[in-house]
Amino acid sequence: MQYTDVFIEFWEQVKQSVEEERFAKLTMAKTIGKPNLKNIFVRPVYSNDGFMVLLKLRYRSRETEDIEQKLTLDEAFPILQKHLKTSFFSVLLFTTTKDVTFKINKKGAGSITEGLPTFTNITQAEIDDN
Repeated sequence: MQYTDVFIEFWEQVKQSVEEERFAKLTMAKTIGKPNLKNIFVRPVYSNDGFMVLLKLRYRSRETEDIEQKLTLDEAFPILQKHLKTSFFSVLLFTTTKDVTFKINKKGAGSITEGLPTFTNITQAEIDDN
């Protein structure tokens, strides 16, 4: 199945984990080549304004400063989707009940696998509102 369709299925599991308050973290990993962008992390932020995420772009080069943005889950989706198959081959969803991995193979097909949870508790991202 085409990776874009499978990623939408994967994203439904992300949204469901948020609705059920099981979302712990999301990580984009397995870079393609050696780009300056090393990882993308998405961490939960529960506030009076509702659920938000802290999206962090981490770079290899010390000269490039990491970028952090506080976004809604819907705002984070196109940013993550844009980096699929251009920068990253996999996305890992960590919840308190299971880990879900989305991968793209060399032929461009997507797959989803599930495993035991890495996290048993949710740790919110630290936000500097200054």
